[in-house]
Amino acid sequence: MLSVAVAQAAPAQTAVHYRVTANNAWFYQDVGGRRIAQLVRGAVLTAGTSNATRNDWVPVLLDGWIFATSVGRSGRPDFDLAVTRAPHENLRAKPAGPLLAELAQGFGLKRAGAASDSAHPNRWMHVTRDGWVQRSAVEPLADVADTRTASASDSDSVARPSASPASAPAGRLDSTRAQPVRMTTLYRAPAGPEAGTVATDTPLRVLSRNGEWTRVQFEGWVKGGDLQVAPAGVMVGVTAAELRAEPQRYVGQQLRWQLEFIAIQKADELRPDIPSGASYVLARGPLPERGFVYVIVPDIKLPTFRALTPLAPLQVIVRVRNGRSRYLGNPVVDLVSLEGGTTP
Repeated sequence: MLSVAVAQAAPAQTAVHYRVTANNAWFYQDVGGRRIAQLVRGAVLTAGTSNATRNDWVPVLLDGWIFATSVGRSGRPDFDLAVTRAPHENLRAKPAGPLLAELAQGFGLKRAGAASDSAHPNRWMHVTRDGWVQRSAVEPLADVADTRTASASDSDSVARPSASPASAPAGRLDSTRAQPVRMTTLYRAPAGPEAGTVATDTPLRVLSRNGEWTRVQFEGWVKGGDLQVAPAGVMVGVTAAELRAEPQRYVGQQLRWQLEFIAIQKADELRPDIPSGASYVLARGPLPERGFVYVIVPDIKLPTFRALTPLAPLQVIVRVRNGRSRYLGNPVVDLVSLEGGTTP
């Protein structure tokens, strides 16, 4: 199975939306005020109820879905609900759909209605909250598609066999199946490096959507001699973008990554996901991604890393501690083994 992201054209709609373009964008309570939620790059936000922007600030409305069991009655008069799950919970564009933001415990919300997901009644809650974002972190979208009206979740649709045309309701499309209408470029991550092309009419299975990007999967064949087999229990091909999009899904999983060594650093209060004072390696990757990851290294293995020069390539097996760190959104992993590196 090969999972890739492809750009998807959006049908026209008159509502005003903004797309998050920054890697570490924040949702603010007020202009220049306290930042209260971290937004996901590529997330599409609804224009806020305020009539005008203020200098470098844009009013937006967080409008999404959250697990009903992760919210409770709010003690504040201006909100109906508050996030009860610690330390945070995901807000999604639709039930089990694309991730919009991570909401900390205590985050206030207004109830917009119950979910219409017939497969899981009362599992999801539709919620909203007004706030502000910095103009530099978003771009306006005209006539952008709104995917929040879908009633069935992406993950549930993928897990269940697709309905046959005879059993599907008249006029309803199977949103889990798609085909390119032209020769289409594949990307290893949204806006990331190219991975190849998909020919017209190649059958694709839709796994998830995030803004203008759609993650798809298709089946094919390669010669066995061209494959590198990973050790038992180790996942290969998992990107940092996937970890950031679904941080809880990969916690505890072992991954094989290609990295570039940057430096050895000590954890401080700005790295709350790493034990205070612990040594970690700042690395670029996983290649070919150009982001950063934090690799926590046992003291006994530090001399090996101290012998490396900056940008030395590394092949490592790591265990995911946090797919998206609290402040900067970088994956935090524990070193399991160093399989290869370049010394001076």
